[in-house]
Amino acid sequence: MQVWQRNLWVLWVGAFVTSASYSMVIPFLPLFLLQMGVHRHVELWSGALFSASFLAGAVASPYWGSLADRYGRKPMIIRAGLVLSLIYTGTAFVHHPYELLVLRILQGLLTGFIPGAIALVGTNTPEDRVGYALAMMSTATATGGILGPLFGGVLSQLFGSRIAFATAGLMVFCATWLVVFWVKEERFVPGKARVSVFQTVGEAVRNRRLLMVLLLNVCTSFSIMTIEPVLPLYIASLGGQSAARHASLYAGIVFSLSGVASIVFAPRWGRLADRIGFRKVVIVGLIGGALGNLAQIPFHHIVAFAAVRFAYGAFFCAVFPAIQGLIVHCTEPRFRGRAFGLNQTANQIGNMLGPMIGGWVGGVWSVHAVFWLTGLLLAATVGLAVWTVDVAPRNSQAAPATVRHGG
Repeated sequence: MQVWQRNLWVLWVGAFVTSASYSMVIPFLPLFLLQMGVHRHVELWSGALFSASFLAGAVASPYWGSLADRYGRKPMIIRAGLVLSLIYTGTAFVHHPYELLVLRILQGLLTGFIPGAIALVGTNTPEDRVGYALAMMSTATATGGILGPLFGGVLSQLFGSRIAFATAGLMVFCATWLVVFWVKEERFVPGKARVSVFQTVGEAVRNRRLLMVLLLNVCTSFSIMTIEPVLPLYIASLGGQSAARHASLYAGIVFSLSGVASIVFAPRWGRLADRIGFRKVVIVGLIGGALGNLAQIPFHHIVAFAAVRFAYGAFFCAVFPAIQGLIVHCTEPRFRGRAFGLNQTANQIGNMLGPMIGGWVGGVWSVHAVFWLTGLLLAATVGLAVWTVDVAPRNSQAAPATVRHGG
C-alpha cells in the first residue's frame, strides 16, 4: 500500500469517527438543556449553542490555516483531535448552559479535524486520484453523520446523555492517535511567504463565478441550520408521551434518515452531474429541499414526518457536492486550496446565522414557522443558482496542476 493510500484510509477512519462523534453530541444539545433544568427560552439557548461554535470557527480558521502553512497539516489535525476529545468529555460534566456555551465557543476556536484531514488528503494524493480520494472523505463524513445520531440516541436512552458525550470524546481521542502513528505528510514545504487574507479575498472578488458559488453556499447552509436547533424538540413533541420518553432515540433515528438517503442517492446525483453539469444538479437539489421542508409542515405523526425527511434528504444531498464541483471548475489550480478555504468560511457564516434565526423564530412563533422560513429561503436560493454563471468542464482548463499548501 502506498503512503497516500494509507493516509486516505487512516484519515477516512478519523473523519468517520469525528463526524459520528459530532452527530452523537450536537443534535442532542437541546434535549440536554431540558435535562439540566432549562425550561425557559430553550429555543434561544439552543440557537446560541449552535451558532457560538461557528462564529468562533469563522474567526479562528485563518489563524490555524496560517500555522498549517508553516508547520504542516498533520500537526493541526492532531491538535484539533486532542482538543475536541477534551471538549466532548468536558461536556459530560457541565451543569449550567453557560458552561456548555463556553465549551461550544472553545470547540469553534480550537478544532478543525475534518477540514485538516481533507486538506492533507487533497495535497498528498496523486493528481489523477484526488477526485476519488476526496469523494471517499465525503463518504466518511456522511456515514459518520448517519451512524452517529443512532449510536448517540441509543447511548442517551440507555445510559444518559453524559455517557454519550464522554464516549464521543474517547472515540475522537483514539482516532487522533491513529493519525499520530500512521499518517505521513510527504508533500509539505513550509511556506516562506504567507498570503494575507485580504489578498485571498481580493482575488476571489475578481472571480464573479466563485463569488456567486460562495453566496450560494452561505444561503444553503443558513437554510439547513435554521431548523437544526428546534428539530429535536419538535420530534419530541410528535407522538405524545411515548415520543417524549424516547426523545433521544427518536431524534437520532429521524436525524439519520436524511444521511441514509444521502448514501443511497448521492452517487446517482454525482453521475448525473457528470452528464448535465453541476449547476443543474444544484438547482434540482434546492427545489427538492424547498419542497421537502414545506412538506414537513402538515405531518404530525412521527412515522410520516420521518418519511418526508428521507425524501428531503434524497434530493438535498445533491447540493453541497455540486457546490464543491462548481468551485473546482471555476477556479485555477493554484487558487483552489484558498477557494475551498473561503468555501469553508462561507459555510460557517451560514451555519452561524441559521441557528440564531431559527431559534428566535421557533421561540417567538413556532417550529412550523421555521419550516416555512427554511422552505421559502431555499426556494429563493434556487433563483440565485439559476443566475449563477455555468462553468467550463475541468479538463478545459489549461492551467497546470500544482500542489498548494496555503489553502
